Order: sequence, then structure tokens, then C-alpha cells
Amino acid sequence: MSKVFLIDSEKRPLYPIHSAQARQLLRNKKAAIFRQFPFTLILKESRPDSRNFLLLSETLREQFGVGQGRSASPVSPLRLKLDPGAKTTGIALVNDTTGEVVFAAELKHRGFVIRDALTSRRQLRRARINRKTRYRQPRFNNITRPDGWLAPSLQSRIENIKTLVEKLRRFAPIQAISQELVRFDMQLMRNPDIEGKEYQQGTLAGYETREYLLEKWGRQCAYCGIKDVPLQIEHIRPRARGGSNSITNLTLSCKKCNIKKGTKDIKDFLKKDSSRLEKILKQAKKPLVDAAAVNITRFALLEVLKSSGLTVETGSGGLTKFNRSQQNLEKTHWLDAACVGKSTPILNIRGVKPLLITPNGHGSRQSCRTDKFGFPSRNVPRFKFVKGFQTGDIVKAVVTSGKKIGEYVGRIAVRTTGSFNISTAKGLVQGISYKLCKAIHKKDGYSYGY
Repeated sequence: MSKVFLIDSEKRPLYPIHSAQARQLLRNKKAAIFRQFPFTLILKESRPDSRNFLLLSETLREQFGVGQGRSASPVSPLRLKLDPGAKTTGIALVNDTTGEVVFAAELKHRGFVIRDALTSRRQLRRARINRKTRYRQPRFNNITRPDGWLAPSLQSRIENIKTLVEKLRRFAPIQAISQELVRFDMQLMRNPDIEGKEYQQGTLAGYETREYLLEKWGRQCAYCGIKDVPLQIEHIRPRARGGSNSITNLTLSCKKCNIKKGTKDIKDFLKKDSSRLEKILKQAKKPLVDAAAVNITRFALLEVLKSSGLTVETGSGGLTKFNRSQQNLEKTHWLDAACVGKSTPILNIRGVKPLLITPNGHGSRQSCRTDKFGFPSRNVPRFKFVKGFQTGDIVKAVVTSGKKIGEYVGRIAVRTTGSFNISTAKGLVQGISYKLCKAIHKKDGYSYGY
């Protein structure tokens, strides 16, 4: 199962420990909870052996009296593996020697939310310009963009990954990073001989092209729409009628439709279904939006990872799928991350449950809220903290009297009166005094779950 992160009394990362060892450290009061997400313990006493960031299991048994009778597991540096995506990035922390997945997470991006917010802002500004208000000098021509500039919706993806990598480096002894640099190797798909012929024509033959088509055509037959069956690569315009092997002339088809179509032209094959014909021809020309977003940010993310000073390994999406298929693993974001790169060992994923991370931002800078017509309706307080709490903190409240007796855990919305609202898994609880609240996890711009 997933290990528990451990740091020494000087906040230096130690090797992650088993959950049973973590419970025993807490029971013996030799460690305390340092962070809830990801769950991290901090040792209370400074020990000479704890100054080594690779802390052996037997050292834990001798110094702290935990895990008696357990065999010492081999300790080696950990490798952080990343599978960047347009909507979700998979993250895995793997022991290169044993293949054990120590930690896994899936980071959801808010790039499309940022894009929609910028679109809304642009519309509001255009409406304001057309009003009969004072003249404002245009500013569109006095703003310059630095080299390497990316749109905010794309830059947010890089910043989210960078933030999480820095956090994990504070809690675990990470010595190397693996990144899926290209989702689809377009050059190898168009011309297998461009370089590394053995790479494309050997055991990886067809993986790049097939993975691209699966993403583009929604993992279903283009002609009948059937899913969860073996799909074949099919030429939209048959080779017998002059069709090429270009990626724009390929689609996916089930065996039945592929045999039925044969060497017919697609216009003849679908002459009775004009809507599907139009959809296929349009989709064939349409680029893969998510792949485009990943391709734009891939090298910028690579430079950020290299700036960490760690060794960075890169791989393609085809290689990731090959590694996953060889070990018969299901397709999830965190498993894709664990399979990135040539360094992938035989993975041990028993009991691993990925941490789901969603960026929420840090609120807005609006000075007032508006009603549905756009008119100001209420003011927004200029301060964020009330009695040491701020909106977004995860707290635990134990109510022992009154109508709301119980234990509540969730995110709070602060009020100046000191009476907070708590959003729990079962719903919203209103009117909980700050005196009953104990902070579990301070707001950091992200929400967590399993």
C-alpha cells in the first residue's frame, strides 16, 4: 500500500515508511502529524541516524522501537514519474530497485476554467468600451510579451506541476525524474526511418499511431460507434483507390465494419448515413486539442524540471503504453505515470490508492459581488483571516451541546462574527463557533480527496 512520508526534526526528507510503522510512531509519541495531504509525519527527537535522508527500516526498529520482527526492505533513491495531460496529470513515486509504487496522485488542471474566465473578462471590457463613459486611451499596443510566453491557461498547467514536484521533494528523497515528453511522436508516425528505426519497427511498432487514433476517435468504431471491442486501423480513403498512410487518412473500425467497407470509398459506404459521413470527414481534419495543449507546454515543463538539478529522463506516449501493456495494467493517469520512460521496472502497485488533487485558486480580487443583472449587491471584506482561520481551511469541529451535536470535518467559510460554515461530505453545516474548530490542513489553493 502507499507509504507514509516522514521527515526528521529539522524537516529533512527521510525514506517513506509503512503505515503500520507510522501508527506505532504516533502511538509512542515519537512523531507528530506534520501535513495531512499528502500525509506526512515529523519526528519529535533529533537522532544521529535521522540525519541521513535514506532511513533504513532496521534503523527505525533500533532507534524508535517500531516494526519489530519485520525484515528490512531495501532502500534506494526514489524516481518521480510524470504523465502530463491537458486535463489531468498522473504522478507516481517509484522505487527503481524494487519497482514499488510508494505514492500516486492525479492532478486535475483548471486550464479550461482559466480560458473561460479570460473570455468573460474580454467580453466585459468590450462592453465597457462601447458605453458612453470617459475616453480611455487604447493599451493593446504597449504590452510586450517576453520570450517563452505561454497563455495563462497553459502556464497554469506548468505551475501546478512545478508546485507539486517541489512539495514532494520536501517530503521524499527524490533523486531522478521521468517525464512523458511527447504524447505522440508525429515524426516517427509520418516517417519511421527518420531516426531510430529499431525503436519504431521493433517491439514498439504501431504503438504511437494506434494511441493517437484511440485518443482522436474516442476509442470507438468510427462507422458504428461500438466500444470495448478490438479496433483495427482503417484507411478512410482505401489504398486501392489512391489513399495514403498519412495519419489524416486513418481511423478506427471494428472488424465487422472493416470487412464490410472493404475497398469501397467512404462516400459510397456511408451514402445512406450522410450525418455520420460528414462527422467522420470533419473529425479526420480536426487536430487533437488536448494533444496540442500538451505539445505546447512539454518543453517548457522539461526546462522547469531540469532547473531542479535532478536527472530528467524523457519518453513518449507510445513507450508508456508499451510498458503498461507488457505488465497488463489498466489505463489510469497514475499508472500511465508509473510506466513512463525506459527505466520502468516490474511495478508493485498492491494497495496503492491515488490522491486526487484539484487546484481551486486563491479566490478573486473582486471588491463587491453582483446580482444576476451585474449590479453590486454586497461588499467583500478586505481581510481574509478571522480568528486565525481563512476560507478554504480544512478543520475538524467537535460539537458537544446544542442542536448540532456531532463531529464535522470539511472546508470552512469564515464570517466576521466567528460563526463559520463547514462544507462536509454529507452537506453544509452552518453556525459553528471558531472555538470548536481545529485546523487540519491550511488552505493552499488545492482540494484533496481519494
